Amino acid sequence: MTACAGLISSLSTERENISEGTGQGYRGIIRVLVHSNSNGIQSIEVIDHEDDEFIGGAAMESLVESILESNSTDLDAVSGATESSHGFLEAVRNALRSRE
Repeated sequence: MTACAGLISSLSTERENISEGTGQGYRGIIRVLVHSNSNGIQSIEVIDHEDDEFIGGAAMESLVESILESNSTDLDAVSGATESSHGFLEAVRNALRSRE
């Protein structure tokens, strides 16, 4: 029983938080889901956006990779997709704030 209690305690500290955030993109609202735990941001899903898929969408994909690598939203906008980048980063920040 003692070993099980330790395992349960360990699992509960690694519980994943899923939070939703929104930001203003170039053509409309960007909605994201951010999956995080005590180790930081684990994944980011873009739920909905109205920005151009080839410009804004590509910028968001690039930013997801950068955020996961750095575990930070303190990043520069992707050149050529500034408003989409700012809206995406705003959405991620808002999601992270909502879990606090």
